[in-house]
Amino acid sequence: MASSTTAKQRVVVVGGGVAGSIVAYSLQDHADVFLIDSKEYFEIPWASLRSIVEPAFAKRSLINHYEYLPKANIIVSSAVDIKSSQVLTAQTRLIGYDYLVIATGHVYNSPCTKQDKICHYQAEHDRIRAANSVLIIGGGATGVELAAEIAVDFPDKKVTLVHEGTRLVEFIKEKASTKILNWLISKKVEVVLGQSVDLESSVDGAYVTSGGETIVADCHFLCMGKPVGSSWLKETFLKDSLDEQGRLFVDSHLRVMHHNNVFAVGDIANTNETKQGSLAQKHAFLVAKNLKLLICGGNDDRLAAYKPSSSGLAIVSLGRREALAQIMFMSYVGRLPGLIKSGDLFVGRTRKQLGLNPDAS
Repeated sequence: MASSTTAKQRVVVVGGGVAGSIVAYSLQDHADVFLIDSKEYFEIPWASLRSIVEPAFAKRSLINHYEYLPKANIIVSSAVDIKSSQVLTAQTRLIGYDYLVIATGHVYNSPCTKQDKICHYQAEHDRIRAANSVLIIGGGATGVELAAEIAVDFPDKKVTLVHEGTRLVEFIKEKASTKILNWLISKKVEVVLGQSVDLESSVDGAYVTSGGETIVADCHFLCMGKPVGSSWLKETFLKDSLDEQGRLFVDSHLRVMHHNNVFAVGDIANTNETKQGSLAQKHAFLVAKNLKLLICGGNDDRLAAYKPSSSGLAIVSLGRREALAQIMFMSYVGRLPGLIKSGDLFVGRTRKQLGLNPDAS
């Protein structure tokens, strides 16, 4: 898209998640910003599991895009194709750009509206409340945090967590994983490691594991990794920029390799680090800073460089009051780490980053 000397340059952000929301918010006063997202709202992802046990919590953690983007253009649609200067949406709308930011993260089948998403959480809450036993499949951070939320809020429920790996939350150190395991056991969660579950073979609430065990549960939650949201890029001019996992190769400025006006942020960027929401936010702030510089005519040699995280910092929420914190080679479980994350789950801070009242819903 050709820019005149008077018109603002256009930045198109594809994906309204953790990273895309910050980029769009940060640039709306500096550029003609278009946000393309398949849903009408941004969800603070690390708050989603609390919303399952407490649906009212979602009123703060689900934020309509128009609330924090009063000066941007919001297109509620998925992107299906891109060219060197245009994005095509599923509604067959072509949107030109001077700069493109791809922030499509992972694939989630989320309802389009905030109200529908709240209703979804209410239905999940009702499923748990009506059940005597709950099966959670997957022992990464999501599965562990969901098991902890249910064990704390519904201590009378029988909770079983099955994980095909040899230890829980495998991106943290082994000692930290063991502490999480012991915490779950102390809350009477049954943890089955080294096995998977064939959901297609389940009959009347009986689930058979790969080890031949039968687990009876009234409902189940699948907490497995989601695919990277890049399948729509495989037939575009960026197809050769994708790695084997479907992530985009980026340079030190988070630009897609060999494409100086295209950036990638969040989980879709091929940065050598554990994929975490806090790091996606760092990507977003850096790219917004670089785009402000470029929009003002700055030179490439002044662009900020991103240094992949190697801190080893991780916080895994364990219900409303406790958490595990890993800092380098040390880890702690209990109320003190819980004070950092588990109460508000950073919802107030994230809302404030988007210029919103941290307490309003």
